[in-house]
Parts: sequence; C-alpha cells; structure tokens
Amino acid sequence: MAAQDSSGSYSISDPLIDDVVDGVVDYRGRRVRRSSKCGRWRSASFIIGVEIAERFAYYGISSNLITYLTGPLGQSTASAAENVNAWSGAASMLPLIGAFVADSYLGRYRTILISSVLYVVGLGLLTLSAVIQPQDSSSSSMGRVIFFFSSLYLVAIAQGGHKPCVQAFGADQFDGTHPEESKSRSSFFNWWYFSLCLGTAFTISILNYIQDNLNWGLGFGIPCAVMAVAFVVFLLGTKTYRYSFEENKSNPFVRVAQVYVAAARNWRATPPSVTVSKKASFLDKALAGGADGINGSRKGWKTCSITQVEEAKALLRLVPIWVTCVIYAVVFAQSSTFFTKQGSTIDRSIGPNFQIPPATLQTFISLSIVIFLPIYDRVFIPIARKITGEPSGITMLQRIGFGMLLSLISMVVAALVEIKRLQIVKDFGLADKPSVTVPMSMWWLAPQYILFGIADVFTMVGLQEFFYDQVPDALRSLGLALYLSIFGVGSFLSSFIISIIEKATGGGGRDSWFSNNLNRAHLDYFYWLLAILSTIELAAYLYFAGSYTYNREVEHADEDVS
Repeated sequence: MAAQDSSGSYSISDPLIDDVVDGVVDYRGRRVRRSSKCGRWRSASFIIGVEIAERFAYYGISSNLITYLTGPLGQSTASAAENVNAWSGAASMLPLIGAFVADSYLGRYRTILISSVLYVVGLGLLTLSAVIQPQDSSSSSMGRVIFFFSSLYLVAIAQGGHKPCVQAFGADQFDGTHPEESKSRSSFFNWWYFSLCLGTAFTISILNYIQDNLNWGLGFGIPCAVMAVAFVVFLLGTKTYRYSFEENKSNPFVRVAQVYVAAARNWRATPPSVTVSKKASFLDKALAGGADGINGSRKGWKTCSITQVEEAKALLRLVPIWVTCVIYAVVFAQSSTFFTKQGSTIDRSIGPNFQIPPATLQTFISLSIVIFLPIYDRVFIPIARKITGEPSGITMLQRIGFGMLLSLISMVVAALVEIKRLQIVKDFGLADKPSVTVPMSMWWLAPQYILFGIADVFTMVGLQEFFYDQVPDALRSLGLALYLSIFGVGSFLSSFIISIIEKATGGGGRDSWFSNNLNRAHLDYFYWLLAILSTIELAAYLYFAGSYTYNREVEHADEDVS
C-alpha cells in the first residue's frame, strides 16, 4: 500500500510494489495501484470524448473556411487559400508554446482546462462575428473582418494549449512498462485517430451543409455548444485520471538547454569514455568534468549527467525525421483548400433535388480512415506481428514511410483527375463560364481523397506514436507538439509556395495556376509539383529512417553501461 511518510515523500510496502504504477498519482496526489480503477480505457474514454468535440469544432471551422472567406468575406481564391494556410499553420505551431507551459509549469490537466475555456470563448466570439451584419460603410465591413480573424486566432491559441496535452494525457493513462498496458497504449493511438475521424466525418457531412444552406451563425454556434458540453464531460472524469508525477522534478527544457550550454563551454575538453549512444557525440562534451554516474546529479550549466545528455540526444535524433515529413504536411493542406475548390466546380448531385456542399467531399478521407483503421488494427497488425516479431507489426518509421508513399500517389491521381476535368471544360466550352457546373461526377475525386485517408492511417497515427514514444518522459507534450508543428510549418510553406507561384504565373494579365476561374487555372501543374517534391522528400526520409536509432535500443545500451 502507498502511503506518505512524515517527510512528505511516498513509501510503498514491498508486497505490493509490483501493483504500483510508477510515475503517476491520482487526483489526491496518492500513488496509483494497478488494481485500482484509475487509468486505462475507462479514463481514456473521457479524454477521447473531449478530443472528438475539439476536432468537431476545429474541422467545423477549417473544413469550410475557404468557402466563408471567398463568400461572405469576399476574398479571392488565392488570398483565401493563403489565409487558411496561415491560420492552420499558426494553429499547428502554437502547440509548441502550449507544450512548454504544460511540461514546465501547469501540467497537462490544468493546461487542458484553461485551453478548453478559451476554446469555448473563441467559438462564441466567432459565432457572434458571423451573426453581425455589416453596415454599408467600408469601415464597418473592415471591423467585421478584424473581429472575425481575432476570434479565429483566439481559437488557434486555445488549440495551442489543448492539442499537445489531450493526446499525451490520454496516453498517460496506460503504463508503457507493463506488457498488457503497453499493447493497449499502442492500440490507443489507433482508436484515438479512429474516433477523431468518425467525429470529423459527421462534422463535414452535417455541419458544412448547415453552413452552406442555412446560416453561418448556426454553423459556428453548434461547435461552440458541443465544446462546452464536452468540457463538462471531461471534468466528470477528474477522479479517474492518472496524473504524471516526478519527484524532485526539474524543468525539462532547462535540462536540455544545459546540455548544449555545457557542451559549448567544454568544446576543447575531451569527453569521458563512458557514454551510452555514439551519435551526436559532440554533446558528450557536456560530460567533461565528471558526471555522477548514469543518473548522476547535474552540476548546472558546466557539467551534465549522462541522463541529461541522452535526453538531449533523443530530441536531436528527431530533427531529420521532422524535416523530411514537412512536404507530407504541404500535401495534407490541400485537402481543405484546393481539393475543396476543385470539387465546387463539378456535379455533386445525389438524386434529383440534393447537392452536397463541396467541403463535404472531405468525408471521403474520414470514412476511408474509419473503415481501414480497424482493419489495420485487427487484421494487418496481428499478421505483420507474426512475420516481423514487432509488437506493433511494423516499426513506427516503416508505418510513416508507407503513408508518405501513398500521399505521393494521391497527388499523381489528383493531377490526372484535374487534367480530365480541364479536358471536359474544353470539350463543353466552359472555360469562360465558371458559374456553370462542369458535367463531371464528384466520384472522380473520390480516389485522391480515399488514398490520402489511407495514407493518414499510416503516417498521421505513426507520427503521433513516434513523437510521443521517442521523447524523454517529461517532454511528451512537447513530443506531440513537435508532431503538430510539422503541419504548422507545412501550412506556412504551402502558403509561401502558393504566393510565389501566384506572382510568377499571374503577371501580365495571364491566368495564374490558381486563377479565381478554376476553368482557366492549372491546379494540375501544382499537383505535379507536389508529387515531385514528395518523391524527393520520401528518398531523404528513407535515408534518415534507415539510420535512426530507437530510444529502446539506447536504453538497452544504457543498461549495459550501468
């Protein structure tokens, strides 16, 4: 039984030591016994619930944002795409700050609470901005635009605290050192993404219809209400959660920074011969002057322990993988921008009287994930496990790489479909009739969406698990923030590429690749460019992934040294 002694530290009686989950406490600050009701799937279900609501809210905005910008706000296609990418980029980069706050100061639970409140407030203001009717004057219209974007970026700030913490907090409910709970944690990442995509499919199919056919105020108001309810549900699970706990905890960011400072100070020194991992050996200079054993105490900014150095190396090893996934994120950004605009020009009729909104075509991505992910988890993994001997069937990096290959193929398919669409435009003389529906079924777009959805099953889930698993325990919120930042940089890079291409191809009265009249645009050229960049990226990724050393291999070396 776990109890607190007079000094305030925890003591655990020997007979039950195997029943205690290391590194976590319950809501009262007591050590958690494995036989208790704290943690595992019961607790994770509350956390998954609030994240489904958050994704419902986020995609309720992002999936149809380009339509709102080109419609009620009257922006051009290129400007709207740049604004969507800029906002998506900010929403994906801000989690780095949220992770820093969570890992260093507030903890994941408190950060989730604060960011959830900000989320509800931001969505409420966004709803208000859509309801307000501007006056005829340009100043009032500009005021509405400023109010809208201020509300939009408040949502991005809220997501910055919410996104890196919720998934890490969910994974914290499983003990990675316990055989059964470790398998459950790996499965958790699959079912986490499955649940999110199920919620996203509902959002895109229902909410986008409300926004396009009823009104935007209701379309933004529903996510606000859903997020508020989910916040209450999350609070109901407070007593069941496992909370990360580390005795004598120091700031993990400071610990890593100390390694680089100490290595720089000792750059002339000869590092000790006793090290764990051989790569990034320049950081071993931080050990010069002596380290008190493998887990020895650090001595400030001049000398660090081997544990600190290995933590810094673990983060550094992630950099090549991070860099070689950015183009995948650029491709990812197209599903909510040009894929949607592409779909707006073609026949989306279902029956004689019903036409689905163009953003609803993104449902193909969510549905393909919802269908394929259980097959992956229940069929593919057990078969692969027998062949490879890997507990997860294939390694995390193999999973990511295969998804990147599928995303490359999806760009090739998208380019070929766009060539077909432009040919139909030419055959029917619709080049200068952008308001006329191109006689081409929406089902032509299904393959590129479905391929990208299956790619997500491999790459997106693989990246989530990889960046959670491969960072030091104290920096797991940062790990997931690093994963999200890939898509932030990808969105910014997409916006930059679009801006450059728009200026390069649209001068002198010519129609650019992204002309407002898509019948005279050349999205096919853009898709071919992304396919070429994806090929280069995949080659670089395979090189770095082939030489990557997993943390568990370093830990085994650590044991040999000790």
